[in-house]
Amino acid sequence: MFSKYLYFILKVILVFYSPGLFSQNLKMDGYKGIWFSSGEFKEYSYRLSGGAATFASRHKPIAIYSPEVKKTFFVYGGTTNEDERHLLIMASYFDHRFHMVPKPVIVFDKMGVTEPGDNASLSIDSKGYLWIFVSGSGRTRPGLIFRSSEPWSIEKFDKILESEMLAPQAWWIENYGFLMMFSRIAKGLELYFNSSSDGKNWDGSQKIASMGGHMQVAGINNGHLVTVFNYHPGGDLDKRTNLYLVRTGDMGKTWETIDGSVITTPVTDKDSECLIKDFESEDKLVYLNDLNFDREGNPVILAILSRDVNPGPSGDPREWMIIHWKDQKWNFNKVCVSTHNYDMGSLYITEEDWRIIGPTEPGPQKYGAGGEIALWISKDEGITWEKVRDITASSVSNNTFVRRPQNAQKDFYAFWTDGDADKLSVSRLYFTNIKCKKVWVLPYEMEDDVAKPVRIR
Repeated sequence: MFSKYLYFILKVILVFYSPGLFSQNLKMDGYKGIWFSSGEFKEYSYRLSGGAATFASRHKPIAIYSPEVKKTFFVYGGTTNEDERHLLIMASYFDHRFHMVPKPVIVFDKMGVTEPGDNASLSIDSKGYLWIFVSGSGRTRPGLIFRSSEPWSIEKFDKILESEMLAPQAWWIENYGFLMMFSRIAKGLELYFNSSSDGKNWDGSQKIASMGGHMQVAGINNGHLVTVFNYHPGGDLDKRTNLYLVRTGDMGKTWETIDGSVITTPVTDKDSECLIKDFESEDKLVYLNDLNFDREGNPVILAILSRDVNPGPSGDPREWMIIHWKDQKWNFNKVCVSTHNYDMGSLYITEEDWRIIGPTEPGPQKYGAGGEIALWISKDEGITWEKVRDITASSVSNNTFVRRPQNAQKDFYAFWTDGDADKLSVSRLYFTNIKCKKVWVLPYEMEDDVAKPVRIR
């Protein structure tokens, strides 16, 4: 309890002196997720609301397993307590040897910020240093880069750099360094990339796409970076549609389409050759969930297609869609339907099968973001899908933003957050194992330095 009182004393100091400085590297007494709501409550729910600790697909990766220490390190959007919407960038890990978690550490206090768009992503270099990339918004609220003081440690983080970057996705590529995808606000959310051999000195940022705005999900496969993005007609985020893909195998020196054709960047034509499909002509919105790769290295995309930005039946059907490059063409296969545009899940591809873990089932706040989480399996590379089991049931609040750790291991296979989609509430963090038969909750309150997550299912 002492640390809790100390935090609030320091918070008062922060307000008047130096925001974010003194609170950095303090340990919190439990795992408290940030709650969020956007705009006004509509007829059925908010456009986006509920627990947002693991928000969202454009913050990637947020968890990485390190075999050297047998720990899954992760970052999330935390807060001070259930009565406040006060964003803290948090870091922690799950110890696979002992099935324990430590008290999480404040990487940075986003004083005055309440929205999870400022959440962070994570990368780990070849020496084991943890790099945390904190999203910002414009030049007055820049993005931040932190590095752990010691390898495979969350005890202390040092600020390395401030930069104008939103939703950074930084990938460590062995023998080369970092390749980072991110956004800047100009003519909408424009896509950029830059690179660095050491994380401290970065090459000049280069624009990838500018067609009014974009959301992207990137991924690495055998040293190649692939990014998938939609576009926002007229800069209107509520009209997000279409789907595009570009890739690079030389740290961004050249960019290609899926068939290997070199493409000029930035992409400015909505009918560009990197277009996967014109969903705009079908009046469909595109919400990106995940990007993975099949055994041959071909990209596989998980997206939700909708007909309305507002929650409720008017947007139905909200279709979960697998989009797979195979046999030199894009293949589209429907998985299921759900009730909200932000029913975000993750895609797993193993030697035996393909899996989706996500909130595909209605939850206690039926038309709010998220719901009950289920496991879906495909035995034919995503062509047909079967719901195998319900992972959560009879929840008090909706579960959402299910995240796949990089190099996910069987004991900490997927993790997510919850929260009441209709009103401010407690938001907790959960995880499941590879069989998806057990669910644990991370301790909301902690007295000791380490604790065992509690199994709830």
